Amino acid sequence: MTVFLRLLRLIRPFWRGMVLSLVLGAATIGSSVALMGTSAWLIAKAALQPSVAELGIAIVGVRFFGIARGVIRYLERLASHDVTFRLLAQLRVWFYQGVEPLAPARLLAYHSGDLLNRIVTDVENLQNYYLRVIAPPAIAGLTAVGMAIFMAFYDIRLAAIILLGMAAAGIGVPYLTWRLSCGPGRALVSAQSGLKSTLVDNVKGLADILAFGYQDQQQDMNRRSNRDYFDQEQRIARIESLHEALIAFIALMTVVGLLVVAIPRVDGLYLAVVALTTLACFEAFTPLPLAVQHLSSNLASAQRLFDLVDTSPPVEDPPVPAILPPQPRIDVRGLGFRYPAQDQPVLKAIDFRLLPGQRLAIVGPSGAGKSTFLNLLLRFWDYQAGEIQLDGIELKQFRQEDVLARLGVVNQRTYLFNATIRENLLVARPKATEDEILHATRRARIHEFIQSLPQGYETWVGQHGMRLSGGERQRLAIARVLLKDAPFLILDEATANLDADTEQEIMRTIYDTLVDKTMLVVTHRLVGLEAMDEIVVLHDGAIVERGSHATLLATGGLYWQMWEQQNQLIAV
Repeated sequence: MTVFLRLLRLIRPFWRGMVLSLVLGAATIGSSVALMGTSAWLIAKAALQPSVAELGIAIVGVRFFGIARGVIRYLERLASHDVTFRLLAQLRVWFYQGVEPLAPARLLAYHSGDLLNRIVTDVENLQNYYLRVIAPPAIAGLTAVGMAIFMAFYDIRLAAIILLGMAAAGIGVPYLTWRLSCGPGRALVSAQSGLKSTLVDNVKGLADILAFGYQDQQQDMNRRSNRDYFDQEQRIARIESLHEALIAFIALMTVVGLLVVAIPRVDGLYLAVVALTTLACFEAFTPLPLAVQHLSSNLASAQRLFDLVDTSPPVEDPPVPAILPPQPRIDVRGLGFRYPAQDQPVLKAIDFRLLPGQRLAIVGPSGAGKSTFLNLLLRFWDYQAGEIQLDGIELKQFRQEDVLARLGVVNQRTYLFNATIRENLLVARPKATEDEILHATRRARIHEFIQSLPQGYETWVGQHGMRLSGGERQRLAIARVLLKDAPFLILDEATANLDADTEQEIMRTIYDTLVDKTMLVVTHRLVGLEAMDEIVVLHDGAIVERGSHATLLATGGLYWQMWEQQNQLIAV
């Protein structure tokens, strides 16, 4: 019930359109009933061979209600679908606004295929919430009241019979459908999520699947996922067939009951009117079992969305945020952090200072805690011990948005959108001018390459920038950071997947073009670190060494060991 009410609150802003579509829906059913009733009277009266003048009003009525039914049905569809698509647009915005604060920390626990299914399929499932769940019962209720009043003019017992039939069709059959489809509805949503997760894995890992000859096993997994989804669809289809048959049976039994009572009491001319209007009014009750069936899957989809949106964000902005200086000094004192699911701390007693304009490197083997520190600095997580201060003010006192606005990040896997080079650059600053774009790409030494392409800056880079080489992607990432013109630059394993020559060239480009930036380099590759003012060496979450490149080599500690191992690999 809580999920149902929360969904109602989401559609509350569209109540005017909903009321209009409900009125038009009821008017459509009314036109159908009037058309059938008028036609029945006309046929019965015409059988008595009266003058045409006596049939004139009925003939006009048939034409009027026939045309009105089509026109009103069109207007009702227009109004109801307008509400539906506006609701769908709002749901997408609402869900994105709820998920955005969870990235990236909280979203790591979810499979990418499952996230895709929630964002696309579950949200789209809810577009049926008004059109197929809320509107049909309301229209059926209005129809029941109208028909009961109409039948009461003939005989109160006729009104009682039709209300009994409508109760069976509008309450009994939907309840039975609900009981039968509740489990399959949830299972269908789950099977759909599993199928999409499997398909996403297949597409992303296709190269590895082929390389390792894993096609047969993967196809078996696909078949199982498809079979599970198909089985649930079949169960739903059987339930739909059952409720359609039951509605038709109840409608016929209601007509029989009405005729049994009406024959002794109602003029024969109007018996056909009673029978056909009764059949026509059941048009409003046919969608009801399907409505509760959709309700089951809608509630399952909504629960999945609410589960994600209700997840508490890893960090929360302060109610009254502090003002962040343009180029703050960074002081890290006694910093400690432990992930929620782990007992051992990832970072322990980290201390250092980074002044404006300085260059500092954090190095260490994989798993030393380097990336964790960056996540804390970017406010993706909040630390439990120690402090990070910006110009003497605790990092938690600033809004995450303000902190990120001061930072330019080039990481190991720079994400390039499936768009043009220009559009990817404008992610950093959407209102950048042409001169600013060209200045950034020239400084990143990629302008000449872009100009050599047939479409230049309008070249489509493909998903993840796969049409570009690794070096070209990194240079484009550097150009994007330059276009953002943030005072603080973070390089997170920015050259990890590049060959040695390209790595040297990229680092030289960075150091030559970003001389005015405060720079934090996080890496396990000791390339170009001679230019650092200080190097901090992490191991098992703690600082074990610090100093300049030359000093650390002379010490003969962990840094020297990493340096020797790297040189041996290069020599090989």
